[in-house]
Amino acid sequence: MSALDGTGVTIAPVQRNALGDQVAARLRLLIVTGQLPAGYRLVEASLSADFGVSRGPVRDALGTLQSEGLVAVQGRGLSVVGLTAEDLVELFSLRRTLETFALRECAAAADPVWSPAEDRLAELDQAADDGDAVAFAHADLAFHTSLYHVAGHRRLLRVWNGYRPTFAALLEVATSQDRDLHPSADSHRLILERVRAGDVAAAERELVDHLEGARARLERFRAAHHDEQDPG
Repeated sequence: MSALDGTGVTIAPVQRNALGDQVAARLRLLIVTGQLPAGYRLVEASLSADFGVSRGPVRDALGTLQSEGLVAVQGRGLSVVGLTAEDLVELFSLRRTLETFALRECAAAADPVWSPAEDRLAELDQAADDGDAVAFAHADLAFHTSLYHVAGHRRLLRVWNGYRPTFAALLEVATSQDRDLHPSADSHRLILERVRAGDVAAAERELVDHLEGARARLERFRAAHHDEQDPG
């Protein structure tokens, strides 16, 4: 029996490159969207069959997700911890705190290099023109990561990198809810323009609006999916 039977999830075999990372990414997305609910037991053998890989990559993936707090030991095995509404509030408030600090550090940097962020803006525009939500989500995360590099604060970057995989999954879901990606691309451009001009307060306001919009879209998606799973 498949480990994912009854979830309505379609599983495709993953490629051989970085198998553990690929399995972790797919499981992470299923967890943050609520398609794998809290308490769901994760069995290595079944997951190995589902993803078409050996147990080694599955074990690596589960170890990664355990370190991120998305799965935990329960009884004699690992089960999904999941993300509650409170977890989402904490994650987005943490990101707001980290990123507003990063913007201040960017504005104070002695010799900032903005070209990576500018390149990501071009990628966001292209993805918006193409209506490609997945490419947009990747460019979105890369844009924000580039600001942490501009900030030049090594420990801040380390904290961001620790949470980045979770935010990548959250962002992919939030972006998928946008019919028109151009307003989000414009929001990124405003953040960059304002921080480059030294108007950190305005950049922070745009960032906060940007993050709150993403959180609201994600919550609507999760609520709708929960209603589909439990209509009565």
